[in-house]
Amino acid sequence: MTAQNLGAWLNDPDAVRDQYQSEAGLNARSSLYDKITGRAPADVAFEAVAEVQPWRFLEAGCGAGEFAARVQRELGAQVIAVDQSERMVELAVTAGVDARVGDVQALPFADGEFDCAAANWMLYHVPELDRALAELARVLRRPGGRLVAVTNGRDHLIEIWRLVGAGALRADRELTFSAGNGAVALGRHFRRVEVRDAGGTVVIHERAAIDRYIRSIETWAHLAEKLPAQLERPLVATRATSVFVATA
Repeated sequence: MTAQNLGAWLNDPDAVRDQYQSEAGLNARSSLYDKITGRAPADVAFEAVAEVQPWRFLEAGCGAGEFAARVQRELGAQVIAVDQSERMVELAVTAGVDARVGDVQALPFADGEFDCAAANWMLYHVPELDRALAELARVLRRPGGRLVAVTNGRDHLIEIWRLVGAGALRADRELTFSAGNGAVALGRHFRRVEVRDAGGTVVIHERAAIDRYIRSIETWAHLAEKLPAQLERPLVATRATSVFVATA
């Protein structure tokens, strides 16, 4: 299988829907990051949101709602969140967020309705990226509305994939919205784009954590069989994450 095929599921609507019909895969991936060096990307993104002191805030692809709930709790903003997954919306509502099932490619909001929006680790899941970015730009006030978007680079956690013999395949996969090409895509719809580094490392002590992580990604799950029986030492893996701050 080619790197292109292995990465294709990321913006295949059916595959993404299957991936997020429960929180199991998301939890497995999140649990890998218990011990990190460098700043947490969510903190960098939150600070970018806080800088504009939003009155109305939108999160697209809200997942379980932790980020939206934090904006609501700490900044006092009026928050609305959308996600294509009914289960993610259910979890976000439980977290106290006004969350709705929705498509970032066709947002059900008026022009200029929000001061700030966030799209964290989700734009690479969108089939029509430019359509989604145009929609996010449309619902932000002009001038000065802000989009905060978090994504990873090609070498994110590359040491894990080298461990199972797939480092080159992983690095060669095509991402529609990554740390490397995100600024270009955003520049087609926003007048100014800033990139803030949120990288570092993650230190992984347990083989089981790596096994859960790999198995949580259906297209790559078979590679878990290639993991060594045990880790001889803690694995230090690269966190190649960028936070884009785009101004309408």
